[in-house]
Amino acid sequence: MDTKLPFSREGMMLHLEDHLDYEILESSIASMPKIEKTEDEIVRSAMEDPIGSPKLSELAKGKQQVVIICSDHTRPVPSRHIIPFMLKEIREGNPKADITLLIATGFHRATTREELAGKFGEKIVDQEKIIVHDSQNMDDMVNLGTLPSGAPLLINKIAAEADLLVSEGFIETHFFAGFSGGRKSVLPGVSSAVTVLGNHCSAFINSPYSRTGVLEKNPIHKDMVAASKMADQRYIVNVIIDADKKIVHAVAGDAVKAHEAGCRFLQQYCQVTPKKPADIAISTNGGYPLDQNMYQSVKGMTAAEAASKENGIIIMVSNCGDGHGGEGFYQALKNCESPESLMEEILKVPQDQTKPDQWEYQIQSRILIHHKVIYVMCEQYRAMAEEMGFETASDVNEALEMALKEKGRDAHIAIIPDGVSVMVKQQFTE
Repeated sequence: MDTKLPFSREGMMLHLEDHLDYEILESSIASMPKIEKTEDEIVRSAMEDPIGSPKLSELAKGKQQVVIICSDHTRPVPSRHIIPFMLKEIREGNPKADITLLIATGFHRATTREELAGKFGEKIVDQEKIIVHDSQNMDDMVNLGTLPSGAPLLINKIAAEADLLVSEGFIETHFFAGFSGGRKSVLPGVSSAVTVLGNHCSAFINSPYSRTGVLEKNPIHKDMVAASKMADQRYIVNVIIDADKKIVHAVAGDAVKAHEAGCRFLQQYCQVTPKKPADIAISTNGGYPLDQNMYQSVKGMTAAEAASKENGIIIMVSNCGDGHGGEGFYQALKNCESPESLMEEILKVPQDQTKPDQWEYQIQSRILIHHKVIYVMCEQYRAMAEEMGFETASDVNEALEMALKEKGRDAHIAIIPDGVSVMVKQQFTE
């Protein structure tokens, strides 16, 4: 059997011999009942019937400073199908509203004008006021108090001083926050580096509830919801997309209630249960834009981790054309004696001393302690990946042969075409 895996913009073919023992774990979004609506119509329908909230036009009445928190370049949010309708509704409620699009970069680099144009279209970039959040600029932050974790909530003053704070986004499984979307527009989206670091501390990342698809008892999620409420995030439009990055469902309304409804909807389609633990698990980061670097690729790797047996081999198919994606992430893995020693060091770090990228290399270390990882990535950065403790291969078929030589040709193989779109079912204990 031949199957095409997402890899950059082009994809990569995986050839599976018929006698091999394999299963494919993928979201069933593609099999959901078809709706005879365009992407625009799906969004408009959700906004016409908001969950737990008046319509956006009603909320906008009498509000002068309106801020829409928007996703950045690292998220495949189809903003051009969302933002025009949010702008229209706000202006229906108050034609004189002063609207700012605040780009939620979180801890990422600044979004470029070209990337903004790709997300919104030239018309919105040319005509609307757009500010790109900088988590490192403390002069731009306002302290809203203390989160349940004890970390301070410092957010962008443009968001803090808004008369009405709303957001767009999309909901997918998230490897330690449970799901993306909703409250994540505030934390980490427009929060300071200090707040992000406190929320992503080693103790929280180490929690068994800080996992894909888990919200209940998740300490990271709890802090994020508190941040949303403290910032008075009043309304969201969040979408669910398919493998082609097309909108298949949307929710709008109250920042907590609408998000929870979207998560429940998605879980019906994204939860997968392997027949048995895999000796070899092949995963991807869903192709471009999420497979631009190794830092982001940890996300798709956690799906393979959840599907694998102890000492299983993970094959990560991710282009990583931008390299490692985080200097702290790179240096920590490159310079450690072993994943075990790195983990021991991380777990000793107090919350208020969390380092940039620490959460990512903590999760990466957790995976490497229990699994060999073979990266299928662009040629340019393979040597760098090997410095960080990974094996590499030129393509997925070469990587599979490497794994089969070690595990035997009767090995059970789990293929996860999009590791960021599935929730591999697990049991969690205290």
